[in-house]
Amino acid sequence: MNRVIISAALAATALGLSACGFTPLYATPGVSTQLTAVQVVTPPGRTGQLIREHLDDALARNKGVTPRYKMELVLSETRYPRGVRVDNVATRYEYVLTANYTVTALPSGTPVKVGTTRVEVTYDSADQPYASISAQQDAQDRAAAEAARKIQLELAAWLATSGKS
Repeated sequence: MNRVIISAALAATALGLSACGFTPLYATPGVSTQLTAVQVVTPPGRTGQLIREHLDDALARNKGVTPRYKMELVLSETRYPRGVRVDNVATRYEYVLTANYTVTALPSGTPVKVGTTRVEVTYDSADQPYASISAQQDAQDRAAAEAARKIQLELAAWLATSGKS
């Protein structure tokens, strides 16, 4: 009996969504294939490497395909002390990663999309040096992963609407 009710609810939901013109983002023809053809260029350094790895994973980069787009990133990192103790030592930090990106069409090199994404994460700073460094590196990784996710969504939305070639 429960299966019949669940099946009926799913069918009603599907009919309701089809009537409103809803189209899933990745169902738009060409979005996924164009995302896999984006070559990511990041600045040197740990954060650049992290965001490039996360973007390659998020975009499902296919290295066997000639890139159609090239995305260049400029990263800005800042760290703000939060949660200051009585002896004026910070026990918590806010890490802010700002990624400015420019997507150019290949081989012409014409800029087709420019964007900025900002990610803020916090982490604890311990008295032990290794624990503090580990927490900071974890914050960098989390921020890079979130920035890559935001950039992926912005690119997919752009490709689904105006980025059709």
